[in-house]
Amino acid sequence: MLLKAYDLGGSYAFFAKNDFTLGRYERIMDLKQFFEEHKKVAVAFSGGVDSSYLLYAAIKNNADVKAYYVKTAFQPEFEFEDAKKLAEGLGAKLDVICLDVLCNEDVKKNDPLRCYHCKNVIFGNIIKKAKEDGYTDLLDGTNASDDASDRPGMRALKELNVYSPLRICGLTKSQIRNLSREAGLFTWDKPAYACLATRIPTGTAISEDILNNTERAEDLLFSLGFTDFRVRYFNGAAKVQLKREQFEMFIAKKEEITTELKKYYSAVLLDMEER
Repeated sequence: MLLKAYDLGGSYAFFAKNDFTLGRYERIMDLKQFFEEHKKVAVAFSGGVDSSYLLYAAIKNNADVKAYYVKTAFQPEFEFEDAKKLAEGLGAKLDVICLDVLCNEDVKKNDPLRCYHCKNVIFGNIIKKAKEDGYTDLLDGTNASDDASDRPGMRALKELNVYSPLRICGLTKSQIRNLSREAGLFTWDKPAYACLATRIPTGTAISEDILNNTERAEDLLFSLGFTDFRVRYFNGAAKVQLKREQFEMFIAKKEEITTELKKYYSAVLLDMEER
């Protein structure tokens, strides 16, 4: 099997060449070894499964670590609350950076490179603040299951020399969930949650009103017992995407859902293709 070295923010990892295009990695170091080489680090922290485990691992391996949460209109309030709860439980240092990402026209216009531009804004601000605090190595929670070929944001991370230890160490999403459960982290079974901007079709300009309405709509469905769903903006309407097993519950609660969501949308649609 041919092996090839890739420069990951100044640290080399070796991956099986025939597996690299599939996004599968052959681990050549573990997190303990990583933190032996990187003893003082900043973590871009979202309160999700991956960055939560990464923060835990840094603390467990005695790194001098500080977490940075960037609060924008793209993150719902529950993510911020989860991040504070997790950091407090770990006794981690947490710095909250408030940022208006919609001031950046490249982000606001929502073209196919929106995630690239957004990552540049967010991580650029973390890097600036972390350097002021004495932290020069920035880590993020990208893992070995993430498909680099379809994520413009990863290009920004590479250009900014951000380390992705979970990816470098070959840890997949399912492994991270298992390790998080063993570590007692409440995030171990937290559903994947992409930022609110992903609910808006590419090419439709992002506004704070659309983002706020999306958060309100998803908060409502959460409160009614729905899980692992999306409420997408569709020409002024709310398009709800659910797992098939929750279709029946949606129909049973459609009056309540429709009444509430039509305060913010012109219509409420159920996508008949399961999420």
